[in-house]
Amino acid sequence: MTDTQRTAGSPPPGYPDHHDAVPLYGPRYQTRPVELYREMRLEHGPVVPVMLEGDIPAWLVIGYRQLHQVLSDPKLFSRDCRRWNVWDRVPPDWPLMAFIAYQPSVLFTDGAEHERHASAIRGALSEIDQFELRFQCERIADGLIDAFVGSGEADLMTQFAQPLPVLVAAWMFGLPEEEAPDLAHDVVEAMNGSVEAYGRFAATMMRLLQTKRENPGPDIPSRMLAHPSNLTDEELTHDLIITLTAGQDAMANWIGNTLRLMLTDDRFALTLAGGRRSVGQALNEVLWEDTPGQNSLGRWATRDTELGGRYIRAGDGLVLGLAGANSDPAIRPDPHAGPGGNHAHMAFAHGEHRCPHPAPELAEVMAQAAVEVLMDRLPDVILEGRPEDLVWRPSMQMRGLMALPVSFTPAHVAGR
Repeated sequence: MTDTQRTAGSPPPGYPDHHDAVPLYGPRYQTRPVELYREMRLEHGPVVPVMLEGDIPAWLVIGYRQLHQVLSDPKLFSRDCRRWNVWDRVPPDWPLMAFIAYQPSVLFTDGAEHERHASAIRGALSEIDQFELRFQCERIADGLIDAFVGSGEADLMTQFAQPLPVLVAAWMFGLPEEEAPDLAHDVVEAMNGSVEAYGRFAATMMRLLQTKRENPGPDIPSRMLAHPSNLTDEELTHDLIITLTAGQDAMANWIGNTLRLMLTDDRFALTLAGGRRSVGQALNEVLWEDTPGQNSLGRWATRDTELGGRYIRAGDGLVLGLAGANSDPAIRPDPHAGPGGNHAHMAFAHGEHRCPHPAPELAEVMAQAAVEVLMDRLPDVILEGRPEDLVWRPSMQMRGLMALPVSFTPAHVAGR
């Protein structure tokens, strides 16, 4: 067995191809997961037998064509996790339970019921003015930078990239500005696994719904309440939580990974001093090479089928290998050539469960504004330490840094 192969316990009956399954956890995901995906592809092909934490068997789809097939066929590959055929092996305190436990939300529905949820979200997002969004992003980015610009040093993850998306979301949700910092804290802590923080976050969303029902405004909850889909309060609460959290971690890591690229790659580092490469190019390259959403749980087969040469049973769980598909040589025969202007990556997924329009466009406005404001405010910013010493989060789902320490010339903030 190679070091990509499984060393833990045996799979349940019916998983004959999982005797050499790859553990989808461990320290290798903190360094260069792209190398691990390459090894998987060479050894197992486009559909890889894997073990999730706790030795829960699943299939990781890293072939671009096969992933496209899964995402395009919700009748065969459902989003309803209740179909999973190994629930009897999943403990109540399973670390991934928060990402997979069924809820009456946009995330776990298919077909007409999914469209009922998704149409309300699309309708609410489509009314956001992108020029106003850009202005608010710049204002919030300036405020975050004001808090540390006088010190000459900062951790751009905890002090900038992580709080910015949720503070912008608080504005889009019509939350009073004085409550935004507490929401930002609770969302970040909830994403790190805090049950208490998640409880406070959910309570804030329920309270916000009640407020907007009585006093609607130009915000996402009010628009979803008024939408003809007539979602229940329980459904609305879950969909608001998903709408906010789905963007939070991905946005924070998209900003952080882009800043890392521009601080460590000579092609982009020139931009910090007014060079040639654009922020837009860096953002697109990150979506191909270091996409924030590496893998996503999941899809469940509705009947026995074949995928990528593998026999998939009804109820089998599939992990969407978004990063693995992005590096598939079938679509990128020369990985060293760079993506250029190619936007056919899987960072926003595909099919009915892809990021709803216009979420990708709004996300790009936010990320570009954040990076450009930071570059303008800190023109001589440099990375503290060696690039190879940066520590990546130990997550098979997200690709993001634990910290991004930098230094720069301290600056005075007017009024301070």
